[in-house]
Amino acid sequence: MEMTAAGLAFALLFGAIGAGLFLFGKKQQRLPQLSAGLALMVLPGVLQDTWAMALGGAAVLGALWFALRADF
Repeated sequence: MEMTAAGLAFALLFGAIGAGLFLFGKKQQRLPQLSAGLALMVLPGVLQDTWAMALGGAAVLGALWFALRADF
């Protein structure tokens, strides 16, 4: 399990975005933001590969965008 500088940067970025979304979703009682924030915080611990982490984070943020556009 080797972490590169890019992997560490993605982990920090997605963790920070996830924490912000989680706190916002919890305070506003919004399930899409809460679940996306939780997923983004857990993602760096589950995926160790840099490309998988980047694609997984982009997929979570894309799903959040689609959920918000669909007015969930």
